Order: sequence, then structure tokens, then C-alpha cells
Amino acid sequence: MSQQISFEGLTLTVENIDRSIEFYKGKLGIKVEYNASPDFALLRIGGDDGGTIGLLSQNVSEKEGVEPSTSPQKRAVHIEFSTDDLDVLFEDLKARGVIFQVPPHDEPWERSMTAFDPDGYSVEFAQGKRGHNALKRKA
Repeated sequence: MSQQISFEGLTLTVENIDRSIEFYKGKLGIKVEYNASPDFALLRIGGDDGGTIGLLSQNVSEKEGVEPSTSPQKRAVHIEFSTDDLDVLFEDLKARGVIFQVPPHDEPWERSMTAFDPDGYSVEFAQGKRGHNALKRKA
């Protein structure tokens, strides 16, 4: 491929834009760059050059032929964030009312934790840069 491409973001189909904004902005502190509620909102992560999460209402997506997802299908979608100190973030988000289904724990490839957004999408937080933070195994 001769043309370079980069990843901009993803869009989630949600039941209620305002409810999703309350979670992503109100609890996670993510910037709302564009709010066209009740149909759409655009969140920006990581400053002006960061990626985006679009929030598209189920009503609008159905007009485009999208069928509603089941809870297990939504749980299979992982929105992945990273932080320098997972345990500090855990305490901060817990104090803001985020409920974690999986608290901070160690996997062979990373230290992570998981919550679910209001629509049931998996929101995962990992310590360090994803793909570069495998935990050292004890011999």
C-alpha cells in the first residue's frame, strides 16, 4: 500500500447519548469534542492529536441498517485505555462511581482492570503502553 493510514478511533452504538456522556466525561474525565445529542457525540482522548470515540444513538444506527447488539456481543468489544499507575486510577475512578467487574490484577502480558459502560461495552484499563508492558515472570 503506497498511502499511509493511521487509526483515528471507533464508534459505539449506544442507547442514550447523554447517559454515555455522563459515564465517559463525568466519570472517566474524557473530553466531549462535539455533542449533537440525542443522535451523536464525539469524545477525544489524549489531547488535540488523540483518538476519538464516537457515540451513535441506536435510533440513528437502525436507520442505517444496524441491528441492536446483544449484551454478550457488547461485552466482547473492549475499549482500551492505559495509564502510568493503575492502582491510583482505580481508586480515583472508584471514588467517581465507576464500578469495576474486574479490579486491578496481573496477567502475563499486563496489569489491568475492567469496568462496563452503561451499554455494557467492556472498558479496560492497563498499566503502561499496551503491548510493551509484559510483566516479568519470576524464575
